[in-house]
Amino acid sequence: MEKKTYSNLVVSSAPHIVSSVDTSRIMAMVLLAMVPSLVVSVYVFGMRVLALTAVCIVASVFFEWAYNKLMKKTQTVGDLSAAVTGMLIAFNVPSGLPFWIAILGCFIAIIIVKQLYGGIGKNLVNPAITARIVLFISFATEMTTWPLPRMAADAVSTATPLGILAEGGAELPNNMELFLGFVGGSMGEVSAIALMVGGLFLIWKKVISPIIPFTFIGTVFVFAFIYYSVTGDGNALDMAIFHILAGGVMLGAFFMATDYVTTPLLPMGKVIFGIGCGLITMLIRLFGQYPEGVSFSILLMNVLTPLINNFCQNRMYGGAKKNEK
Repeated sequence: MEKKTYSNLVVSSAPHIVSSVDTSRIMAMVLLAMVPSLVVSVYVFGMRVLALTAVCIVASVFFEWAYNKLMKKTQTVGDLSAAVTGMLIAFNVPSGLPFWIAILGCFIAIIIVKQLYGGIGKNLVNPAITARIVLFISFATEMTTWPLPRMAADAVSTATPLGILAEGGAELPNNMELFLGFVGGSMGEVSAIALMVGGLFLIWKKVISPIIPFTFIGTVFVFAFIYYSVTGDGNALDMAIFHILAGGVMLGAFFMATDYVTTPLLPMGKVIFGIGCGLITMLIRLFGQYPEGVSFSILLMNVLTPLINNFCQNRMYGGAKKNEK
């Protein structure tokens, strides 16, 4: 009689489908998608952009490597997630930021926000967003000192477009300047067209879902259009487009609010998340003390993601509602 051999049953979490698309490939495509914005930023602010970006990437990768080494964990620097975090931190700060402050931001993002909560896939909030907010609150002067764009010295002051608007709106850059990127601001948010190219590339490659970016941007547009239509403070259509192109809406919508870990899983949850980001952004911009609200909006919606997932979770057929006898 033939003896049968049984292999061990391996129990593991989803996904169970074998795919050529892994974390490192996804992160590599995200890095590639940010290159157009990096190129424009170098053109606008000079070569220090490359130096600061390199410092942030190297520091982030080093902190992840050092933590894994110290804690005797499997090295994860090869998945490129730390490199993406470092590049996003660079994109969220002025090009003239001192290197040591940028390195501190990388430490906060990688060690405190990511690794202390278990590493990739277990962080509660977006590491780069959290690092930017901590740096903004802790080093307000350095984080709001904007180098003057080289080709627009006669047209645009050192304030960001949203900063100019908050101070009364004198000498606002036109929407074409915002679209191309010839304005002051953080390194990775000045050129709307460069961010759109990268974001649409990620959507085309199915790295991100279009739901959150489109609902985020659409909510900003609708809110701004209604507000300026009611108040009469300028052309409603022009100002709605201005709020989409200015500040970090494009960067946040395509690269920050689409993080797999800290955003909802289901389509309806993504819609709620995107609308929430847009609403909070505009409430802060129009009624808050800060001229920009993208980072705060994404962080707040990250915190609400578990509740949104629970709210949007489909009930199995035949399942009873809570407290239902």
